[in-house]
Order: sequence, then C-alpha cells, then structure tokens
Amino acid sequence: MARDMKRSFYSRKDLSWSRYTTSLARKASQRLYHLRCLKDFRLPSKVLQNCTIESILKGNITVWFGNCTKQDRHALQSVVRSAKRITHTELPDLKTIYYKWCQTKAKRIVKDPTYPNNRLLSLLRSGKRFRSVKTNTERLKRSFILQAIRALNQGESGN
Repeated sequence: MARDMKRSFYSRKDLSWSRYTTSLARKASQRLYHLRCLKDFRLPSKVLQNCTIESILKGNITVWFGNCTKQDRHALQSVVRSAKRITHTELPDLKTIYYKWCQTKAKRIVKDPTYPNNRLLSLLRSGKRFRSVKTNTERLKRSFILQAIRALNQGESGN
C-alpha cells in the first residue's frame, strides 16, 4: 500500500496531500472502534489517550500538515473530536500536535550536525532565536523547515 501511495503521489502534478490525508482519516476512524472497545474495559484515560488516533496522526505530520487543504484538516479534526467524546479526555488539536512535533524534530536536527538540513536551522547573533529563510512561494512558507523555525522561535519566546 505504501508503494501505491508513493506512486500515486508522485504521478500527480498538483502535489496535493488529499489522497494521503483521506486514507489517514479513514484509518483513524477505524481506530475509533478499537478505542470504544478499550473504553469498555475501563482502562485509565491516560492509556486511552496514548493509544488513540494520535499515534496515526503523529506518523508523518511534519510532512503533510503544512500543505494539506482546509477540508482535509477538518476531516482529521472531526476524528480527533470523536476520540475526545469517546475517551472523555482532552486531546490536543491537530495544530498543537503539529507544532509540538515540529519543535521536537527541529531540536533533534539542531543537535545533530550531520543532518543534511542542519545548516538551515542556524541561530542569529543574539544566540536566542533562529534565522528564518526568505521564501517567494506560499508552499515553501508552509514547509517543515520554516514551520520548525517558527515553532522553535515561539517556544523560545514563551520560556
């Protein structure tokens, strides 16, 4: 299936993530059944939260979230809301998951000097904030590197 998804993605000229996010929403919806079954066993809410659809969504969120459509985000967010209703716990929304994951991944990249994109995450002279890359296209503005820089800078200013 992964090979078919990759082939269908590369053969499309519009470079949209609609097919991938649709299949992701479908997989997450299927997990809701298992979540209901686990809830019947009266497992603690922390366990339910960790084994929910969040594991599916975190998979490649840094790749697809920035450039998926509003309709795709809405479909995935509705699955998250359903999981909230089932577990009676507060689950983070997609944007929060995305920014946390961007921060985590970017911190790993900064620590690893052998990472190919390490040079794109350079500090300014002050040593407190990261240098942002100038872009001309909206698609590049929503890419992982720029979103990671934004997340790191917001995380630094929040501390």
